[in-house]
Amino acid sequence: MESRFHQELEVLKMLILQMAALTERSLVNAIKALLDRDVKLAEKVISGDREIDMLEVDIDRQSLKLLALDQPMARDLRFIIGCMRIAVDLERVGDQAVNIAQRAQFLSNRPALPPNPIMEQLGETAIDMLKSVITAFINEDSDLAVEVCQMDDLADELNVTILRNLLEYMVNEVAAVERSVQHIIVSRCLERVADQATNIAESVIFIQKGVNIKHHCQHQ
Repeated sequence: MESRFHQELEVLKMLILQMAALTERSLVNAIKALLDRDVKLAEKVISGDREIDMLEVDIDRQSLKLLALDQPMARDLRFIIGCMRIAVDLERVGDQAVNIAQRAQFLSNRPALPPNPIMEQLGETAIDMLKSVITAFINEDSDLAVEVCQMDDLADELNVTILRNLLEYMVNEVAAVERSVQHIIVSRCLERVADQATNIAESVIFIQKGVNIKHHCQHQ
């Protein structure tokens, strides 16, 4: 009985890792589609979102089965609840990747704005946070999860800088307003990915330590 339960827990973990891999790839491809003005890659991100959504459903099903049939206690219970939370945040990251891919489609056949290295830095930060927090989950590393939380401040600062710069640009380049707004939306999507990576970090810490640090993870 005990062995079967732990095998089912392992299935749950594998589903999370599968969903995380797809979500990470989707985000990387969405940012690449934007920067390279690659419509086909953007379409691939959008069409691939259904697979991420279906994995969230599978994770819910597996989690509820474990909760109902096995009535787990202590860390096992925290692991199942944590996985359900993580799946929700991964699905939201997938949605943000779709939003970025849709902006990439819109911008691909319009004149490019000047290069924006801060946007690239924000994209790299969001990807780094997502990769690191999945590593923290795999390795049961709450210290790495706290580091991810602390990276969120940088993402927030970069987003504000991008917003400020684009607003100034729009004042002087009225013809570029619509394209600039699309870039502001991309920046906001990337900042939200950083928030979702922070939420996942909070779930990792909850699983490992049994403490709920929701909404004050950065100050650990």
